[in-house]
Amino acid sequence: MTVHPDDPAPNPHATAAQVEAARKDTKLAQVLYHDWEAETYDDKWSISYDERCIAYARGRFDLAVGPAPLPYERALELGCGTGFFLLNLMQGGVAKSGSVTDLSPGMVKVALRNAEHLGLDVDGRVADAETIPYDDDTFDLVCGHAVLHHIPDVELALKECLRVLKPGGRFVFAGEPTTIGNIYARRLGQATWKVTTEITKLPFLSGWRRPQTELDESSRAAALEAVVDLHTFDPSDLEKMAKSAGAVDVKATTEELAAALWGWPVRTFEAAVPDEKLTMPYRLAQYRAWLGLSWLDENVLRKVVPREFFYNAMITGVKPGAAQK
Repeated sequence: MTVHPDDPAPNPHATAAQVEAARKDTKLAQVLYHDWEAETYDDKWSISYDERCIAYARGRFDLAVGPAPLPYERALELGCGTGFFLLNLMQGGVAKSGSVTDLSPGMVKVALRNAEHLGLDVDGRVADAETIPYDDDTFDLVCGHAVLHHIPDVELALKECLRVLKPGGRFVFAGEPTTIGNIYARRLGQATWKVTTEITKLPFLSGWRRPQTELDESSRAAALEAVVDLHTFDPSDLEKMAKSAGAVDVKATTEELAAALWGWPVRTFEAAVPDEKLTMPYRLAQYRAWLGLSWLDENVLRKVVPREFFYNAMITGVKPGAAQK
C-alpha cells in the first residue's frame, strides 16, 4: 500500500463555515462531503469485498464491455471512493495491479486500507479527475463507479482517461445517474427521509431514531449533494461525449428500474435509523429483494422500457491504436 507523501490529510468533520464556503466551490464541496462519508461509506451503501460485491462489480463490467480477454495488467480507478469498483474487479480477475485516485483524501485513505487488508497490489493518489497525475500511455484499463456525475468537465476527464491509457486500452464507468432516473430516485429518497425522521419522533418509536446530532450532521452533508452532484446523463448524450473526447467503440448501457424504485427508499430508511436495528435477516431479505427486482429489470423490463428510463448508466470506450481488449 503506497500513497504520495505530499497528499493532503483527510478532514472528516467540516464546520458550518466550511460547508457554507463549499456551496460556492464545487471541488471543495467534493472534498468535504466525501471526507465526511469516507469512514462510514461502505456500511452506508452495504459495500463489501466478498463474493456478493465481487459478482456485482464483475457483472457491471461484463454488461458494459461484453466478452474481453482478461486480466488487464494495470488498472486505474478514477474517483475511487473506498475502492469498491477496482478492488472487487481485481478480485474478480479483471486486473492484476491497480492505482486509485480521488479528490477526497479520506476516500483514498480508506481505499488503500481496504486494498491492504485484501492483499492487493494498489497505490493511490489524491487527484483531480481533470488532471490525472500519471504519464501518458500508463494504464491498460481506467474504470470508475458513480464518479462522472461529480466531475465539472466530464469530457475533459474522459480525454485525460484516454491520455493515460495505452493505445487499445479501455475505460469503463458504471453507476452514473440517468436524467429521468435521478428525478424519481431523489423524490423517493427525500420522501422516505421526511417520513422516517418524523415518525421516529413518536415516543414508542424513539429507539428507531438516530441521535439528533447524527441526523443534523447527515442533513448538513446532504445539503452539499446539490453542490457535488453536478450532472445526470441521457445515454445517447453520454455516448456523444465519449466520442467527442476521442474514444472509439463507444457504448452506453443502462440498468436498474424496479431495483432502483425499491432500493432508494430502502437505502434512505437505513441511513435514518440506528445501525443495530438493521439485523442480518433484514439485510439478507433486502438483498434477496434487490436480486429479484434486478432479474425483473434484466429479463423483462429491459426488453420493453426505453434505456433512458433506467436509473444507472454505464459507458465504455477504447483509445485508438493497438489491439483492443
